[in-house]
Amino acid sequence: MKNYTITVNGNVYDVTVEENTSGAPQAAAPRAAAPKAAPAAPKAAPAAGAGSIEVKAGAAGKVFKIEANVGQSVKKGDAVVIIEAMKMEIPVVAPEDGTVASINAAVGDAVEAGAVLATLN
Repeated sequence: MKNYTITVNGNVYDVTVEENTSGAPQAAAPRAAAPKAAPAAPKAAPAAGAGSIEVKAGAAGKVFKIEANVGQSVKKGDAVVIIEAMKMEIPVVAPEDGTVASINAAVGDAVEAGAVLATLN
């Protein structure tokens, strides 16, 4: 039997893990009552006027700032959204010239790498 202390989102949990004889490890109930996880936020549906050019996140992180507005013209390489990951601000740039058709994320949203954050026409 081994005891571990695990920190998840700033909450500390003491966990006891014991090996059973069938070979698969089994976790015992945590000693401290774990808080319930927040319900998953619904995914933003693409706007009705979504464009055909997708602006995708290059890394997982949180949306720090929205640089462009719907209807704004952008050039290839212009920042559309800024993501914060590992205390760094990472610009998500327009892959080509166009007009912002939709913004599919909001400041504070957690996003995965490859998520479509905006579309262009």
